[in-house]
Amino acid sequence: MCASAGSSALDDRIHTVARARGTSPVAVLGQCLLGPLSAPDRPGPRHTLLAVCPNSTAVARAALLAAKEANTPLLYAATLNQVDRDGGYTGWTPDALAAFVADEADRLGVEVPVFLGLDHGGPWAKDAHADAGLSPDAAMREAKRSITACIDAGYDLLHLDPAAGPPDAPDEPLSLGTLVERTVSLLQHAEAARAARDRPPLAYEVGTDEARGGLQSPDRMRSFLRRLHTALDAHGLPRPSFVVGDLGTRLDSGRFDADRARQFVAAAGETGTLVKGHYTDDVDVPADYPLSGVGGANVGPGLSAVEAAAVRDLAALEAQLDGDSGVMDALRTAVVDSGRWTKWLRPDEQGTAFTALPEDRQRWLVETGSRYVWADPDVQAARAELYEHVAPYRDAEAFVLWRLKAAILHYMHAFNLVGLTAPLMEALPEETS
Repeated sequence: MCASAGSSALDDRIHTVARARGTSPVAVLGQCLLGPLSAPDRPGPRHTLLAVCPNSTAVARAALLAAKEANTPLLYAATLNQVDRDGGYTGWTPDALAAFVADEADRLGVEVPVFLGLDHGGPWAKDAHADAGLSPDAAMREAKRSITACIDAGYDLLHLDPAAGPPDAPDEPLSLGTLVERTVSLLQHAEAARAARDRPPLAYEVGTDEARGGLQSPDRMRSFLRRLHTALDAHGLPRPSFVVGDLGTRLDSGRFDADRARQFVAAAGETGTLVKGHYTDDVDVPADYPLSGVGGANVGPGLSAVEAAAVRDLAALEAQLDGDSGVMDALRTAVVDSGRWTKWLRPDEQGTAFTALPEDRQRWLVETGSRYVWADPDVQAARAELYEHVAPYRDAEAFVLWRLKAAILHYMHAFNLVGLTAPLMEALPEETS
């Protein structure tokens, strides 16, 4: 699915080239970045594609507004926790997300290419499946059903990540053989489902930055890609456009290791694969991503924290107006009651009660964990009341979207994406046979 208002010239060109090459539009985008738009003096592309995790209506809408202003393609990367057959924590199924993005792109007059993607599609990648301790066969079946739902909804890019496991799984990395075998199984299923539905080719993302994936070194990534490509070629399956590796980022660290990233880029470049970074939220120097040749980056929880901070500022205005929606209390209660905040405790915090944590950690956990509960009825009711209270002095919805759009544009500028549609048009052939 490429969502845009009407049919833009770049949309048409990308899809025409994709059909002529028998590949996906996202793969064509990657080929441009690695080919005519690459840096001649260093490995990797000069542009880092941004994939936004649609963890709320406001984030998904702000991403479209930012892409329109920056005049650049936009990717979404939805986890199975966020968007799935059961609605996920956003309430969106894959079909519902696709409909929302298409409708909003049309309403907002967005004419840049917009692509939907699955993030971490694999067994036990959904928290509920890990918590239930599903067997390997059951976990794989559930993952494949969700992948099929994404294909039905018109997703363009599927991240196939077989590295997760149930809570009692050992911490040591899986063998390369297991990673390759599971990845091939997931990709075989996706291709069979695509063919059965007569869908156009898809782009794929493989690998993981999770410890069980073990892609913490360039050599292991190199070995993984070589073995995976050999297996895919033997089955007549498409090679991936992106590979995920451990670039030194963590959700709460802000650290990006540029030297490490360059080594991964060089290793992946041997097979013509773009490196994609996860946990890009709030990295100290996002401009180092294109300088290091990283081809893509996911941002998600950090944007939910931006949304929470904007709501907190509105609540401060509300207090000045003698209003009391209780929105921040409702948000805090919903996050704590969800229990999901425990997933992000540091090793020295394990087993600690929420109220026993330092205030700065409590605030971080609430703001970052707000993505899990924006659809909670109590949170929604309090937020609606907040918006009503401040309406005489501020357009609350516009305020939140402005803050989110500014945060997303920060990444787009740093990733050298602003105005990318023009060089892409020049890089793509006008006619293909």
